[in-house]
Amino acid sequence: MTRNPPQHDVDESRLETSGPKRWAAGLPGVAVSVKRGVEQMGVARTVTTLRLLNQREGFDCPGCAWPEPQGHRKLAEFCENGAKAVAEEATRRRVGRDFFAAHPVAELADKTDFWLGQQGRLTEPVVLRPGGTHYEPISWEDAFALVAEHLNGLASPDEAVFYTSGRTSNEAAFLYQLLVRSFGTNNLPDCSNMCHESSGAALSETTGVGKGSVGIDDFARADLIVVVGQNPGTNHPRMLSALEEAKRGGAKIVAVNPLPEAGLLRFKNPQNARGVVGAGTQLADEFLQIRLGGDQALFQAIGNLLLRWDALDHEFIERSTDNFAAYAEHVRALDWDAVDRATGLPRAQVELLARMFAESQRTIVCWAMGLTQHRHSVATIREIANVVLMRGMIGKPGAGLCPVRGHSNVQGDRTMGIWEKMPEKFLSALETEFGISVPREHGYDTVASIRAMRDGRARVFFAVGGNFVAASPDTEVTSRAMSRCDLTVQVSTKLNRSHVVHGRTALILPTLGRTESDLQHSGEQFVTVEDSMSVVHRSQGRLEPASDQLLSEVSIVCRLARAVLGPEHPVPWEEFEKDYDLIRDRIARVVPGCQDYNERVRRPDGFVLPHAPRDAREFSGTRTGKAHFSANPLTVLEVPEGRLLLQTLRSHDQYNTTIYGLDDRYRGVKDGRRVVFVSPADLARLGLADGEVVDLVSEWPEDPTGVVERRAERFRVVSYPTAAGCAAAYFPEANALVPLESTAEVSGTPTSKSIVVRLEKR
Repeated sequence: MTRNPPQHDVDESRLETSGPKRWAAGLPGVAVSVKRGVEQMGVARTVTTLRLLNQREGFDCPGCAWPEPQGHRKLAEFCENGAKAVAEEATRRRVGRDFFAAHPVAELADKTDFWLGQQGRLTEPVVLRPGGTHYEPISWEDAFALVAEHLNGLASPDEAVFYTSGRTSNEAAFLYQLLVRSFGTNNLPDCSNMCHESSGAALSETTGVGKGSVGIDDFARADLIVVVGQNPGTNHPRMLSALEEAKRGGAKIVAVNPLPEAGLLRFKNPQNARGVVGAGTQLADEFLQIRLGGDQALFQAIGNLLLRWDALDHEFIERSTDNFAAYAEHVRALDWDAVDRATGLPRAQVELLARMFAESQRTIVCWAMGLTQHRHSVATIREIANVVLMRGMIGKPGAGLCPVRGHSNVQGDRTMGIWEKMPEKFLSALETEFGISVPREHGYDTVASIRAMRDGRARVFFAVGGNFVAASPDTEVTSRAMSRCDLTVQVSTKLNRSHVVHGRTALILPTLGRTESDLQHSGEQFVTVEDSMSVVHRSQGRLEPASDQLLSEVSIVCRLARAVLGPEHPVPWEEFEKDYDLIRDRIARVVPGCQDYNERVRRPDGFVLPHAPRDAREFSGTRTGKAHFSANPLTVLEVPEGRLLLQTLRSHDQYNTTIYGLDDRYRGVKDGRRVVFVSPADLARLGLADGEVVDLVSEWPEDPTGVVERRAERFRVVSYPTAAGCAAAYFPEANALVPLESTAEVSGTPTSKSIVVRLEKR
């Protein structure tokens, strides 16, 4: 049975909205971090965990993928949201058999995501049988046997979907994809499909490597840093320290965003005296309040002006790139009226930014999901690459392209083979190393997986981490798709929405968290992760596990593989579970750039994976062996009269789909999440008032005869200085408005940043 998440986090009368707060990001988070830690963990446990967070002898933050500095690390090498993530994982609260006996699944389905997450750590495997009303305990052996029975009973391996969250370690991810391909499918959707898939697609085409081309040290060397479609203050707070250092070194910083974000306006660094007693650092020299989806037009306009001014690196273009003439011809014919409509920016501001690009000798462009979740996202990121290539800003200190990943090891998962269309070289290496045969046909990505479950073509869903139901688009469709499965399995640390929206049979398999000790036959184990800048380093939890019934992700994968594939399978699953060094030895022989993995990852700061464009200005990964300019038709998002263009975003008190609390102090919201941010001018135009309650109704031309509507009920209007014609609301509450069929061209990423909506008064 499909059940929708509840409509309210709190009584509407308690919701306070006081407009945007001019907070300085940083300092207030110290008190919040400590308070949250003590509430969840107690004083001693808070001190222990925070001391080890992002330290060489400790564990990697389970939050974002921003890198640690090479060399010296601060005593407190974490941010407010990282500390919250640790507090949530290391909490002393527990969810055991008594909890499940007292709470039917139907009751849990009526709880909010916040309530579910606050109940504590899962302590033993549980099963929901067909027609059952409660989750009940099940032994690990019986749980694996149940999964094996369902998988081996399928007509085809392609009737199973295997999802991966970005928190999975490199070792677990490598074994997971090995299990899935040994089983016979490439159905390996992951959270990257919903966030930076557009970045990978665009960069693979333009530079030959689908990753960023800068390191953390480059920020201190840059002349100009342009942050586009990203809110570091909430989503990557430690990035603010790197920006502050760059600012002290003389760099100019430009923020391009539909919303004014506190972290980029002023930063109070709690690590130094200026942050504690002073006014903090004003980071952004310029703020371009762009219209949603207008970034492609902005960078085409910059390219046009750089051509007009001949502000080009001719030697680099001639030696290292191709297709420049076609690009130049296209961008010279730019329609400036279309640029005005798309961006909503004054031309003087566009020209000012172009002049900054022209004058800078070392430029970094950063972006996140504000760019990656539109129909034309891949084209937009190609345009950023075009501008960077025009100026020769790649393969030199202080310059490059920087997609900022949002989940702690999402980049490492992809490196380890978590992708539905891994290249032939990787698949052949797997076969040679393990003596197995693996499929070549591309598998399902996230959106294709939902469609397959919806249509009855996929019958088993298995997830290592994450909260698939809450993270995915088109909530009602996704929920119905999950409920059609014969079996859904969630490997999790805490309760979430995906446990109460389930298949006919459902399993919850509890796993160790990043903070916890992992003791195997050969002794204490560590795992490895890869950050946003291709640095691979170790992570070792030190806390006693929340329950003696927990298994590591590696153990879960290895034991499941033995149950599904049988004892005669040529992969030594049992040995891998006993000693993770043996896994890393195989990674070294299969994954490019991972030679001597065990030795190099034991170095104090790990090692950096090779990146030919960054390291040597070589572009062997492209079709021609040169960096590629592209000519992209300009997209202008048109919105019918009386409608707004909506984006989904995080509050300051959440990370991905995990809700830490109900406040967003940077935006002046307290004790509530069902809010929609709309500019005062748009409120006046639409005849709405600050504080009114509305339904959000998205409109999508899914049917040739008209539009299909999706509704999210009872949102309170907050007057906020958004870009004209644009609005914003938090996910996952607003994910119900994102059509499953509306995806980015090439990458297939859901278009969560460009949803046409109308606001209906209640």
